[in-house]
Amino acid sequence: MANRRRVGTVKRDTRETRIALKLGLDERKPRTTVATTIPFFDHMLTLLAAHGGLALTLKASGDTEVDDHHLVEDVGICLGQALTKALGDKAGIRRYGDATVPMDEALVQAVLDLSGRAHLSYGLNPSAKKVKTFDVALVREFFEGLTREGRLTLHLRQLSRGGNAHHEIEAAFKAVGRALGEAVGLRPGVRDIMSTKGRL
Repeated sequence: MANRRRVGTVKRDTRETRIALKLGLDERKPRTTVATTIPFFDHMLTLLAAHGGLALTLKASGDTEVDDHHLVEDVGICLGQALTKALGDKAGIRRYGDATVPMDEALVQAVLDLSGRAHLSYGLNPSAKKVKTFDVALVREFFEGLTREGRLTLHLRQLSRGGNAHHEIEAAFKAVGRALGEAVGLRPGVRDIMSTKGRL
């Protein structure tokens, strides 16, 4: 892999959503600016980026007067697409990431593989159907979009039923961020692709 700054930029404009997203994997002081018009979702995305050491700039809006579904899913799609662009041929990356994160009484594990094969094994079972006005079922929609377009395998497990849906979801986003940050990291002095097939 030639030395390059690993950045992925995506724009998506449909009749339902308008999204501009930029993801950087190599910033020394990664900054995050997230504005989706959905406050709880903004909070979760900010945590994912911060705990992964990722630079994320996101401006998104959509038909949230109908439902938050389209916007949440499309942000997951765009984040996955940006990740794919930023990774390029994936030469030198660690490929695998694993993180278990507590949030007070909640405990969640995320294990991922930047394999090129999209698969989500979803084991979250939040204690409430909504956090304020945010439908917690949309968490799965976000991760479905991310895994599909990011071409990664993600196993997400809730190891304790904390009793607080905010804490459970927050632990999940932090765990995915940490696992992703580990997986995209470069192995010092290594330029080979982490696969006996020679490609990911």
